[in-house]
Amino acid sequence: MPDYSVIIPTLNEAENIAGCIDRIRTFNSSVQIIVADGGSGDQTARIAEKAGAQVVLSQPGRGIQCNCGAKNAKGSILIFLHADTCLPHEAFVVLNNIFSDSKIQIGTFRLRFDSDNWFLKLCGYLTRFDSLLTRFGDQCIVVRRNFFDELGGFPEWPLFEDVDFLRQARKKTRIHSFPAKVITSARKFKKNGPIRQQIRNGILILKYLAGVSPGKLAKEYIR
Repeated sequence: MPDYSVIIPTLNEAENIAGCIDRIRTFNSSVQIIVADGGSGDQTARIAEKAGAQVVLSQPGRGIQCNCGAKNAKGSILIFLHADTCLPHEAFVVLNNIFSDSKIQIGTFRLRFDSDNWFLKLCGYLTRFDSLLTRFGDQCIVVRRNFFDELGGFPEWPLFEDVDFLRQARKKTRIHSFPAKVITSARKFKKNGPIRQQIRNGILILKYLAGVSPGKLAKEYIR
């Protein structure tokens, strides 16, 4: 069976990190779990260590943090998981089956939000299709280590590092859709309104494609 390293980039995720780590351990007690913390002002790093994860400190920025975690990873397959996203209980059974095929290099899970909102259910359904607008890091990017290195890792951007990484991967291989769903937090959508938030996200992606710098877009996203 493949050996895995789960890499979790964090910034002030004290509320979620222990539960995230505990769920992974329940599904695979021996997997390496790395929390790449970008300078949290809360107790994220301490809680993660107490929960049994290896904590590495990084400059902030999800791309930077993911690469930092990957440098410390021992697994031949890297799982990039957000702290507010839950792996399905059958995650490692699915991954073992998928990556038993040596030709498969990269893929993502399908997505479900922790909300019964009809629009978010539709958005989740669309994640089974591979496109620029339907595949993101929220779905948990899983990639062979040698292919990750071939791509040069994530761009060290504060936003859309996942979009660019997947764009580069598509140039070389198919991105597979795993037949299982991760559950991710809808907190931003609940706060701002699902349709309104998704429109904002779409506008930011269009600006990114038009050449606006990820740094500038990140500031806009935070606002």
